[in-house]
Amino acid sequence: MFFLKELPGREILENYHRKFPEMNVDAVEGALKLMHRASMLIRGIDAFFAGHDFSQLRFFICIVIDRDPEVEGLTPGEITERIGVSKPVVTRALKSLEKAGYVSLQEHETDKRAKLVVLTDRARLKLEAVLPGYYALMDDFMSKEEESHG
Repeated sequence: MFFLKELPGREILENYHRKFPEMNVDAVEGALKLMHRASMLIRGIDAFFAGHDFSQLRFFICIVIDRDPEVEGLTPGEITERIGVSKPVVTRALKSLEKAGYVSLQEHETDKRAKLVVLTDRARLKLEAVLPGYYALMDDFMSKEEESHG
């Protein structure tokens, strides 16, 4: 993800508007500010997970399996669909999670060719450890957003 430390000011955007009259200065300025805030949030989340010897990808894989109490596990394909990354990325992450003891691969009940990715107790404990801080980070981010608009 990109990160601009210094966003272009209104004057710079208006200069571009003179070159490209179809440019909506307010919209571009608002989008740049939103992208900047999102970049800051993602950096904060990355740092948070790094401090817990985890990653966003590992977290997303675990959380999509954990969030539906009616489902014991998911296939790698279902995980890929739910988190929107490529199959090779999910495959590598699952190998890493399995090696770390966060998931186990089990036989699928109805499709013997497929594997079911199931969270281990260690993964559930990890989620219990990181979720409060993760939610606090989101709350802090949104509180600052409300302060800037309030």
